Amino acid sequence: MKRYVVAGLLVTTAPMLAQTARPAGGGTACGSLAALTIPDVTVNAATAVAAGEFKMPGPQLPGSNPPPLPAFCRVEATARPTSDSEIKFEVWIPPVDAWNGKFQGVGNGGYQGSISYGAMANALRRGYATASTDTGHTGDDVRFGQGHPEKVIDYGWRAVHLMTEHAKLILRNAQGRFADKSYFVGCSAGGHQAMSLAQRFPNDYDGIIAGAPAHNRIRQTFGFAHAWLATHSADGSPILTAATLALVTTAAVAACDANDTLKDGLVEDPRKCAFDATSLVCKPGADESTCLTPAQAAAVNKVHDGAKNPRTGEQIFTGWPKGSEAFGESAGQSWRQYITDQKEPSRVGVFKYWLFNDPNWDVRTLDFDRDFAYANERLPYMHAVDQNLAPFKRGGGKLIAYAGWMDPVVPPQDTAAYYEGVAKAMGGYAQTRDFFRLFMAPGMGHCSGGPGPNSIDALTALENWVEKGIAPDKLIASHSAGGKVDRTRPLCPYPAVARYTGKGSIDDAANFACVVPQAPSATRTSQ
Repeated sequence: MKRYVVAGLLVTTAPMLAQTARPAGGGTACGSLAALTIPDVTVNAATAVAAGEFKMPGPQLPGSNPPPLPAFCRVEATARPTSDSEIKFEVWIPPVDAWNGKFQGVGNGGYQGSISYGAMANALRRGYATASTDTGHTGDDVRFGQGHPEKVIDYGWRAVHLMTEHAKLILRNAQGRFADKSYFVGCSAGGHQAMSLAQRFPNDYDGIIAGAPAHNRIRQTFGFAHAWLATHSADGSPILTAATLALVTTAAVAACDANDTLKDGLVEDPRKCAFDATSLVCKPGADESTCLTPAQAAAVNKVHDGAKNPRTGEQIFTGWPKGSEAFGESAGQSWRQYITDQKEPSRVGVFKYWLFNDPNWDVRTLDFDRDFAYANERLPYMHAVDQNLAPFKRGGGKLIAYAGWMDPVVPPQDTAAYYEGVAKAMGGYAQTRDFFRLFMAPGMGHCSGGPGPNSIDALTALENWVEKGIAPDKLIASHSAGGKVDRTRPLCPYPAVARYTGKGSIDDAANFACVVPQAPSATRTSQ
């Protein structure tokens, strides 16, 4: 159980603990948590919630309310570590007889300033006490950070760490003891938070899940800018249409599907895909709906190639994977949501409001040499790319990361490059696999979805690793259509890949074995 920092805080609040350490679940015991005194924290409410439907506060997408929940104690609080901080967080605590004895922190998405109620509900249904934070602001608009550097730090790393510390204190008061084990689960921005916790606060959690980790934020922000500039004309009009993107994906998958010796409609590793969009340039007299203009082909190749420093040639950020251009009907299953359909680059507000403090700043003035160096100097707390995870390993921590090879939002090449960098820093793959394993999913999009098997239970695998010492030699991923599972496939610990044994259905995970290639693909090391 990791509680080193929290134990230090307990010393300062011991008198209060002795009076309020009673099991949660009953109205009186739950309500008494509102009287807790924690430095720099205000407990706004502590409410016993009966079993049944729980309507999530604030605006929600239609149908996003979770199924009925078991009874729990809902604690709402605000942390103010600085005079400019306003970090809201919630802690949900099951009755003592329904508690599994464990704590789960859950992550956020994008630059979202909201409590992750759906993820908390999932944790609660598994018997966990759970916590989430709004990271110190409201909404997805990054203007919250203009002129407020402490709020940017809260978002970058501080909020989720303080949420963890304070939630453990509140849980200790409610149940009369610490959790036996603590886990953190997040994807995308939550994956960034997961990596930040492993790097900056290695004693916060026993086990961490980092899905599609967007932790290389400065470089990815430049990557978004590069991709937008590549796919838009001087007047800001898009060069690539939805139909064009679908055409490219079909061609890329057809060209590289069999690279893994199995023709299954999936590109196992787009880094090995030699597809070039110029192969789709229209021949004289061709139907333009079936081919690309030279400008469109050049735009696609630029996005695939990624952003580079024009002076040094350094790869600033990897390109987006071949095959991720459009694999579904929604904008979120293509480059449309974050690249081609945008009037400005995704996350352009980071440049306008955090870096240059100029709401009228024009992305066309971005200098990929000078401004990249300036961003790294000004915003170091935006990313979490330290490859030395020795402190996390020494503390007994276990980390599972996963990413989809078809991710159109956070390029999976960067995730693989980070893992390779960690392996180098730790002395090799053998010294890394004993505490950190990465699982790459062919045909999977951002966090989930896609034509490949994309539904996994990483949490059970992590629990078995932390609590029983059983390291995951594979994760079984499934794909469903019409409510029925139609394909399963093992995801192997990187750099191993799944290979068909030659017998039985290619849609059955039992007919695959994990094999380590002779050498992993060479990639730029994530920095």
